[in-house]
Amino acid sequence: MAYSHAYSLKETDDLEALMKMDALLHTEHQLDQLAGQFEHWRQSRSHPHERIPEPLWEQAVALTSTLSPSRVAKHLRLRVSDLKEQLTKRQGSTAAQRPPHSASPSFVEVPQQPVQPPGLGGLEVELHRPDGARLRMHSPDASLPLAAIIHSFLEAR
Repeated sequence: MAYSHAYSLKETDDLEALMKMDALLHTEHQLDQLAGQFEHWRQSRSHPHERIPEPLWEQAVALTSTLSPSRVAKHLRLRVSDLKEQLTKRQGSTAAQRPPHSASPSFVEVPQQPVQPPGLGGLEVELHRPDGARLRMHSPDASLPLAAIIHSFLEAR
């Protein structure tokens, strides 16, 4: 076998980080799709004060398992208090057991990894948020905890 055991574990960590990043990007896509459904409903409802349909609420609540309620509400143009009320209504006491999401982390710690010899790979990532914020990372070490960094960046306001 050409790879050492430690390198194989690193590959597993990289794969997990990529899977988490893929899941987060999938959730962002679902949020965009749901925003389109809300917009369609707003334009086609019969009167301005019509209640939001239950299937739309259910999808919005489901997204709060991955994204913060404030992020979901802002993107869907809802009041956070209304979304939290729906969350409580559907999940009961389990909503109180979830840790609150930080609205804007002031510092994200990235644990230092052992330095690898040059030439074993690297990392270059560039992200853009709808509000115009950009994050660009260059690192000779491809084992950064990408999921945590990307999640913190996307959740920041």
